[in-house]
Amino acid sequence: MKNILKYIITRILLTIPMLFILLSIVFVVLRVMPGDPVSAMLGGHAPERVIEKKREELGLNRPLVVQYFDYLGDIIRLDLGESMIFKQKVTQPIKEKFPATLELTVFGMLFALFIGIPLGSLAARNRRTPGDYALRLYGNIVYCIPVFWMGLMLQLIFGVWLRWLPIAGRTSPRLFVSLFEKTGFYIVDTLLVKNFVAFGDVMLHLLLPAATLGIVLSGVFLRLTRANMLDTLKSDYVLAARARGLPERKVIRKHALKNAFIPILTMLGLQFAVLLANAILTETTFSWPGIGRLLIERIYLRDYPTIQGVIVVYALIVSLISLVVDIIYAIIDPRVKY
Repeated sequence: MKNILKYIITRILLTIPMLFILLSIVFVVLRVMPGDPVSAMLGGHAPERVIEKKREELGLNRPLVVQYFDYLGDIIRLDLGESMIFKQKVTQPIKEKFPATLELTVFGMLFALFIGIPLGSLAARNRRTPGDYALRLYGNIVYCIPVFWMGLMLQLIFGVWLRWLPIAGRTSPRLFVSLFEKTGFYIVDTLLVKNFVAFGDVMLHLLLPAATLGIVLSGVFLRLTRANMLDTLKSDYVLAARARGLPERKVIRKHALKNAFIPILTMLGLQFAVLLANAILTETTFSWPGIGRLLIERIYLRDYPTIQGVIVVYALIVSLISLVVDIIYAIIDPRVKY
């Protein structure tokens, strides 16, 4: 326990320089990109004196070094700053949009696991058969498909042609969110007030974007599960279980899949970062009101503080998930030492 606690503290301390490097890169990239917040706010035909006055008001006429250290000082004080465009705290839109992104990401990961792990197990059990080759081909194809294209195809098939599912938004326009919104997590909120009609509507809107993320990522878990299952199926304890006459299904589920899941758990943390990156494109495709869509909107407006604030939140989420996965890994596998 002492070693795990020491490892947690070390990981948290290592997150600080990572954030520092990330913020430095984002700060420089935003400033060297064409355009600035003043141009986005006033347009290209505003008088020069108005532009200069606005730049002075926003502090953009100060040396970059001064702007940089002022921003780092705000971050150290846990202050993400104020939006240059809307004159509101950066934390306000992030708090409003974050539940939608987390809801989408969690369900996307569940889709990926529930599709990828069973298919990978099935492919390993039927190694070098037509079914195995077909599943491996599926895994390679879905992983190579751009997530926005997958989203557009699902919208076209299930939303336009079949008209089974909604293709945009988080709820129907006729659904009054104010009647049940408490935590910002609509699935939880609708269950808390026992509004099952609203719950069904929320789930229908969540299905296509979550499936888009899950299908694309399922290829990774399919290949990883198959590879680890093939290794565990050759191990002595699996051979011993078969020799005792245990049913093949029980051997697979209780022995092979359980031990093959440990490397999958490690990959789970790494793929969560990929899932968040894909969520940005998915939210744009489905008009999903999350922080990914917020990031894209503010990039167009050159709203530096909000862009940097969203990236800080993303980095913290990825670091936290990675830390949690490592701790769970140590609990599941006693052989891991810190």
